[in-house]
Amino acid sequence: MKTQTINSTLEQHNDLRTKCLVYTRVMGYHRPVESFNIGKKGEHKQRTHFNECKC
Repeated sequence: MKTQTINSTLEQHNDLRTKCLVYTRVMGYHRPVESFNIGKKGEHKQRTHFNECKC
């Protein structure tokens, strides 16, 4: 039910939303993820993010 509420809220405010480009570092330079091929997009979704803990 929570997902339905979120989806309906997004649909109601669709005209206010803007496109967000996500960039990632590949081979020393930054590229938008949307320009990746299908395989590279899959790799990007499977990545785990490193969170450094404070000592």
